[in-house]
Amino acid sequence: MKSFLGRFRNNRLASTFTILAMLSAGILVGSMITHQVRGQESQVNSSDAKPLTVPAPRELSTDFSRIAKEVGPAVVNINTEILPKQQQNRRRGPHYLQPYQQQPEPPDGNGDDDDQGPGDGQGLQDFFNRFFGQNPDMGGDDGQERESLGSGFIVDPRGYIITNNHVVDRADRIFVRLASDPDGNQGRPAKVVGVDKATDIAVLKIQTEAPLPIVKMGNSDGVEVGDWVMAIGEPFGLAKTVTAGIISSKNRTVEPGTPGEFQHFLQTDAAINPGNSGGPLVDMAGEVIGVNTAIYTQSAGNEGIGFAMPSDSVVDVYNQLIGPEHKVIRGSIGITFQANPASAVARVYGFKSGVIISGISAGQPAAKAGLKPGDIITTIDGRPVKDGDDLVAIVSIRKPGSTIDIGYLRNGQSLHTTVTIADRDKMMAEINAADNEEGEGSENRTPGTISPAKLGITVEDLPQGAPAGLQGVLIESIKPGSFADEVGVGNFQGFVIVSVNRHPVHNVQEFQTIVSGLHSGDDVALEIVNPQRPSEGKEFLGGTLP
Repeated sequence: MKSFLGRFRNNRLASTFTILAMLSAGILVGSMITHQVRGQESQVNSSDAKPLTVPAPRELSTDFSRIAKEVGPAVVNINTEILPKQQQNRRRGPHYLQPYQQQPEPPDGNGDDDDQGPGDGQGLQDFFNRFFGQNPDMGGDDGQERESLGSGFIVDPRGYIITNNHVVDRADRIFVRLASDPDGNQGRPAKVVGVDKATDIAVLKIQTEAPLPIVKMGNSDGVEVGDWVMAIGEPFGLAKTVTAGIISSKNRTVEPGTPGEFQHFLQTDAAINPGNSGGPLVDMAGEVIGVNTAIYTQSAGNEGIGFAMPSDSVVDVYNQLIGPEHKVIRGSIGITFQANPASAVARVYGFKSGVIISGISAGQPAAKAGLKPGDIITTIDGRPVKDGDDLVAIVSIRKPGSTIDIGYLRNGQSLHTTVTIADRDKMMAEINAADNEEGEGSENRTPGTISPAKLGITVEDLPQGAPAGLQGVLIESIKPGSFADEVGVGNFQGFVIVSVNRHPVHNVQEFQTIVSGLHSGDDVALEIVNPQRPSEGKEFLGGTLP
């Protein structure tokens, strides 16, 4: 065997040398031929050859270059300074993207409510990262001065600038460098006119002796998926950078819950990176249709998924921030609702579009107007309400003290009521001040009874000492992989089911009777409340039985 391998190696080596020898011979022959050809150069008559000329410059891709020239002068660099604070506890919240660190620290989940974003806990910084370029040495409170970097754009020749709130948040000093300023110039001192955390928009003001170039605001409502757009800003500190892409999606909500209540973004694949934050997203008419605000990334850089706050929202926020109060005032009627209830819930409750009310705040406009949990809001001033986002958009822009006509369904009957709009911030302050937690019920429970296997829920009768007026059955446990598990009932263990398919439930026997009448293919809608806060609102869960 060894002899065979030795012969194989020798033969292979000999073959290699043979190939190399042949290649060498080929090179020598080629060299000889080349010298022979070159010797004929003076024998070729080229009098009929025409000289080449460099043509006059042509403007190609005129839309992109034209827009860059028009909008670029109004795009600014924003750099901020955070001075060291002695004996200051480190504020924790979402970790802004640090472009010079390859593996940013994942969120720790202990931030303040106003700042904290969602995270998956699996190595992603956040579900989406708000971002602005930062000094590579930027960290916690180490006694050193810290700097950060972002973008913005001028909307008023007198020096008013729009950017993101997170670009200037907590900054001690803010400087704005114009596109016409020389590199290395720190810029002009800027003051904050007003901020709106709900949309992450801030308005700055710089002093100027001469009118400044401005952008032209566009209408984001007219933008279509597939439209070309350009992002302009200062990613990674690289000034006057222009990138292009398309609108990938509209009305994208990337931060669920109250913090993202007013954040319904334009999604784009135009390359936006740390430092672009606060810069404009521009359409092919050269108009700003969004403010670049966030990216979804696993690498701390662009991956083709960026988010911009639509210009229609930005304009409304800006107009309020430059007003006398320098704040955004939003309307509210004092209800809670599920943003996206299951389609089975909509079928059971008899509506195709609209919003089913989960809870009513006592003493607030909706309660005063006679609305109740379970009512389905279908219209406002005759305009159909599609979903929760639509409802918020309509109500939030109304002025406190004004009235609206709400059309709603109750037990299949169409009704109307007039509701007076309240100031959202003032209303929330009143609710928080009046929020007295109800005492926990007794832990003495009656024996549980396992419901039919078709739902997979173990329920119990309510214990003695349950809140007055509360009726239903207590969710004891959920069978893994069951229908109840699939529709999310497992997240409400310890809550109370008060109705099944709109049929009130008072005890385990009633629950079993209702469930036993369900069959495969039936829609099932469960109405659930928190027994410790039964007046706080309801959850509507549902699905179709397999």
